[in-house]
Amino acid sequence: MTSNGGVRLDCDGPVATVTLDRPDVLNAQTPAMWQAMREFSRDLPGDVRVVVVRGEGRAFSAGLDLSVASGVAGGASSAPSDPAPGSFAELVRLSPQECADRIGEFQEGFTWLHRPDIISIAAVQGHAIGAGFQLALACDLRVLADDARMSMAEVTLGLVPDLAGTKRLVELVGYARALEICATGRRLDATEAERIGLANVVVPRAELDAATRDLAAAILSGNRDAVIEIKALIAGASGRSPADQQRAEREAQTRRLRDLAGQGE
Repeated sequence: MTSNGGVRLDCDGPVATVTLDRPDVLNAQTPAMWQAMREFSRDLPGDVRVVVVRGEGRAFSAGLDLSVASGVAGGASSAPSDPAPGSFAELVRLSPQECADRIGEFQEGFTWLHRPDIISIAAVQGHAIGAGFQLALACDLRVLADDARMSMAEVTLGLVPDLAGTKRLVELVGYARALEICATGRRLDATEAERIGLANVVVPRAELDAATRDLAAAILSGNRDAVIEIKALIAGASGRSPADQQRAEREAQTRRLRDLAGQGE
């Protein structure tokens, strides 16, 4: 087990589990957690095929820790001249390019879940707000408990979603629905999330862990190289013309046939 900054990584054979472990604050996220998740990508053993992302306690993640917004480094008595690392107060002191680069580092705590050699699954219960919603979106698949509540709440702080969630949201629900969700910051329950394509499955809260394990097992039952090729085909489909997608299918199948026949490179 690797634990750092309120988040931990557990590896059990081909399945790795990332757990947000701040249940006392509903797994509110900090830049330190994003840095830890960024480093987890480098710590994954080579045999890991599935990464499950979950939250300890009654919520997946209630979003950004309020100390990041307030800029408090060491409590309410901290001097205004000593903003917390990654806080809004620190970011606005940077040049525009430095600020954008810092946010780019934060995004890497989420985008590694897009890696082509793994399938990532978010197991979501309770609140998944703001950064929590974007972390669920960073995963390839989402299993929701029936008490899940999701919201892209950045607009309520005068901000935009910036943790790589907007493209995934558009891909899942379309432009108009994504704009409405982000511009209003309204909450979606599990039933609506399933109806509009945000959830692969919704289960009773008590069955969340079992349903996630079952989905991971189903993925692991397939040939690893075939699953990797399938993910690449699906992930790239929206950016290809029909002819280009068909060519990609032909090329992928040729690689699989040659590999299965022992003729791979």
